[in-house]
Amino acid sequence: MIAATSVDESSLHYRGWRIVLACFLMAFFMFGFGLYGQGVYLAELQRAHGWPGTLVSAASTFSFLLTSVLVIFTDDLLARIGLRSLILCGLSALGASTVLLALMQTPWQLYLAYALMSVGWTGMGTVVIATLLNAWFERRRGLALSLAFNGATCGGIVLVPLLLSLSDSIGFRSAMLAATMAMVVLVLPVVVIFIGWPTQMSAASGGRLSADGQTSRTSRRTLLANAAFWTMVLPIAIALLAQMGFIIHQVTFLEPLIGRYAAGLAVTIMAAMAVVGRLSLGLFVDRLDPRLACAASMTSQAAALFVLLQSTSPTVLLVCCAIYGFSIGNMITFPPLIIQREIGSAAFAAAMGLGTSISGVVSAFGPGIVGLVRSVTGDYTTAFAMCVVLDLVAAGVVLWRPGRRAKLAAP
Repeated sequence: MIAATSVDESSLHYRGWRIVLACFLMAFFMFGFGLYGQGVYLAELQRAHGWPGTLVSAASTFSFLLTSVLVIFTDDLLARIGLRSLILCGLSALGASTVLLALMQTPWQLYLAYALMSVGWTGMGTVVIATLLNAWFERRRGLALSLAFNGATCGGIVLVPLLLSLSDSIGFRSAMLAATMAMVVLVLPVVVIFIGWPTQMSAASGGRLSADGQTSRTSRRTLLANAAFWTMVLPIAIALLAQMGFIIHQVTFLEPLIGRYAAGLAVTIMAAMAVVGRLSLGLFVDRLDPRLACAASMTSQAAALFVLLQSTSPTVLLVCCAIYGFSIGNMITFPPLIIQREIGSAAFAAAMGLGTSISGVVSAFGPGIVGLVRSVTGDYTTAFAMCVVLDLVAAGVVLWRPGRRAKLAAP
């Protein structure tokens, strides 16, 4: 779904940049509430209800796995209910989820809230954002994706500390309700006013797949037989597994070495560098080979982890975390760029949905695998060395280009 734009995409008057703003806000609240905020919910629900951590953690796992299933069908939903309706359903589901988290009294309500959050991911998450921006941008697609997905990182940097601060001052319930209200006030108008497919799209595509859904199902079957698809999806999934494993265990690893305050500073530096990395990549990625850039990012993460394992110097450790963070956000920017170049527009939403699902399931095991290896060996050396190897393997696989460029033709 490429917009045959006659307007200069570099111009601030181009409507696509208003779409980027809407996507930034969607990513800000979706990732802020749906990913980074889960640590806040774990602590606050344990404190408020005395529920064991395993109960809340299991609900998080349930939510991530359900999301990985639902996103497969994003292209079908776009065809059946339309773009704006899907996003508004996602916004409504996310809002209902956060309100329920504030008001819940029993464990079954926790699982309902997390199921609603999965619906929110389907309507406001990575697949919808990438599909929408793919339709609006051709020459500046990489920059648009980088700017929009920076909303995800900013959601962690801004929304989580805000929730913690408000919870201390007015209580968790009021904090969640206030943040939910802010989300609705900020996101609803831009979705209603700005969101839509480009008018230049042909009537045959129109931002939709076939009404009977046969297009998307055929595309998914074809994708599973496409070697180029697998040499994109598998390395991204492997790299995200290693990345999730390191991020979740980062503070536990660093605290004995440099202290609690410095370990917290390392997380902040890593998150800030993720923003810088996305912006820096966005300025140049449209002129780069996305597979080469992806392999370079994976290799830089492997190098940063390798040096981190060799040193106990606080300065060196903080620098390693900064280098590692520079590439964190780009792991969700590369797939849509590779898909558009090698798979094509006809199956873009199907490829994004299927790829995101596979990556989500695989990466969900990252924290558990790193924790298991650490428990068996007694320290993080072997666990993080495993992450180094996984990153290098992923970097090698993503450079493999089987056959010629495989564009999937629309039926």
